[in-house]
Amino acid sequence: MRAMVLEKFKEIMPVKDVAEPKLSDGNSAIVRVEANGICRSDWHWWMQDWGWAGIEPELPRILGHEFCGVVEETGKNVTDFKKGDRVIVPFTIGDGDHNCSHCMEGKNNLCDNLSIIGCGSDGGYGKYVNVQNADFNLVTLPESIEFFEGSVLGCRFMTSYHGIVERAGIQPGETLVVYGAGGIGMSAMHIAASMGAFVIAVDISDEKLDKARSIGANAVVNAKNVNPVEAVTEITKGGVDVSLDALGGRETTVNGVLSLKKGGRHIQIGLTSALEKGEVALPVDIMITKENSFISSLGMPRLEYPKMLSHIANGNIRLKDLITKRVSIDEAPAIISSMAEFKPVGMSVVDRWQ
Repeated sequence: MRAMVLEKFKEIMPVKDVAEPKLSDGNSAIVRVEANGICRSDWHWWMQDWGWAGIEPELPRILGHEFCGVVEETGKNVTDFKKGDRVIVPFTIGDGDHNCSHCMEGKNNLCDNLSIIGCGSDGGYGKYVNVQNADFNLVTLPESIEFFEGSVLGCRFMTSYHGIVERAGIQPGETLVVYGAGGIGMSAMHIAASMGAFVIAVDISDEKLDKARSIGANAVVNAKNVNPVEAVTEITKGGVDVSLDALGGRETTVNGVLSLKKGGRHIQIGLTSALEKGEVALPVDIMITKENSFISSLGMPRLEYPKMLSHIANGNIRLKDLITKRVSIDEAPAIISSMAEFKPVGMSVVDRWQ
């Protein structure tokens, strides 16, 4: 099969012919990938950005953690899925072990033995993928959602949904500011707008801010031109109910917190880079005097998929609007390398391997 392979960190990844994967055990399944989203996390792994935290793929590795496809083969113990089923593969692969309290509570995203597909095992930049513990980890992709749309339900969209809806509890009529108009940020804006929230987008790219308006942002702020905290405070006459940092840098995290009104809540989805090494100083005294909440969020529990898919089905969510490019596997290496300058606008999806 053709696949993009990470062979050396920080060097352009070649697209080459490699052997198709085999079932790892009786609980696994082989999925034929129909679409794989090009997510900025791929760039972080390529750059060894999280090596300091031990989140680093062994080489060689086929990256790709945001994909969907069709079940090609199942192990003898798999009962919930069969050949031909359309499936989403969430990037957080849980072991489903009865000794893991998080898995037993349906929180596979917090599994004690969590594996990230496309980092801990080969992923969706190959045409076929072995998915472990298939009954526990696969999610049915409705026929109404096309494959290129469904790919983003494996990472960026579902991560934003869990963060905005379940963790932050956004409500109709509330105000939200999103720092970073990339895949996570755009998804969060679109979700919140579909629920009746007033959405403010903050970025340093006018092109991305124009895209943000097209998917639901009510106001935009270019942080290159103005102080974003002051701008957000002025727009809202006092601060937002919810802020979201989709990037993970010190500046965006702190600005998100400082953009809150009294009683507001900050949701942190963006992970830090090698620059911060996981640590960001927060304005704790201000947070206390304003009774602000700081909430973290990782992926999405598998049990939340029915609610999210129902939200999409009601017509207020338009996944197509978030996706700006459908490309071949041969175009993926250059798109990933361009993420160093935050160039891509919207989401790019690989849906051709020939």
